[in-house]
Amino acid sequence: MLAMGLTLELKDLIGLFMQRPLSILFGCAAQYTIMPTFGAIVSKSLGLSPSLSVGLILLGCCPGGTASNVVTLIAQGDVPLSITMTVCTTLGAVLLTPMLTKILAGTYVPVDALKLSISTLQVVVAPILLGSYLQSKFPAAVKAVIPFAPLFAVLASSLLACSVFSENVVRLKSSMVGASLPPGSSPVLFIQSIVSGDLGIIVLSVLLLHFAGFFVGYLSAAICGFTERERRAISIEVGMQNSSLGVVLATSHFTSPMVALPPAMSAVIMNIMGSSLGFIWRYMDPSKLDDSPKLTGK
Repeated sequence: MLAMGLTLELKDLIGLFMQRPLSILFGCAAQYTIMPTFGAIVSKSLGLSPSLSVGLILLGCCPGGTASNVVTLIAQGDVPLSITMTVCTTLGAVLLTPMLTKILAGTYVPVDALKLSISTLQVVVAPILLGSYLQSKFPAAVKAVIPFAPLFAVLASSLLACSVFSENVVRLKSSMVGASLPPGSSPVLFIQSIVSGDLGIIVLSVLLLHFAGFFVGYLSAAICGFTERERRAISIEVGMQNSSLGVVLATSHFTSPMVALPPAMSAVIMNIMGSSLGFIWRYMDPSKLDDSPKLTGK
């Protein structure tokens, strides 16, 4: 979030929004309908435990992640649209993430939307404002730091994920049949033990959620007549979440440490899926796939 603030100029953001309000509003609406809905659907379909269900739904209710901007660039997508969507969904997260989490996850555990909103404000908006302030006061220093911002963001997400997994390692091992397998057991049995335990179901649920985001995000944008570059940006933006925010909210507001596992696992799976999709699209010329008439006011 600090990195976003370092690169954010309010006048540029307003200018982009005024130039193409339809695509930005559509993308933001898709972000906060597709992912929360599929978070609830996947958790129900797989019969996840209450803690894991809340974690997956919380992940789905988070805004788009900054990594989506880099992946959109790789994929020859609409980068200005991606950046604007990230900023808008991030600011909207102060209200929408707590509200949607309470609506969809409140049936599993009590959810304090007000406390979630305050934490989201602290985690999301405060760093953006700080970054914007630093950019205005120390432009030369910020310019030197900006190239390293994505690396710092990845390292921070990785450290958060490692912390969550270290807290849950005993719980995950005990859920695997493989924990009681004797030495020398076949690799097939070991793999089955992983898949049949909590770790396997977490991986599967996160995979399905992100796949739904990428696929339905692209499909809905195509149906509505957006250009191929816009479809790619919307697909990637919807499919890639701010998993770090999910981890922070999960560890701060829910008693079970298992709630943080889906967002932590997402930090790994999402980047692998998004990067793979980006490199596939990199070798597919968007102009040759752009068969939709361009909507006015976009």
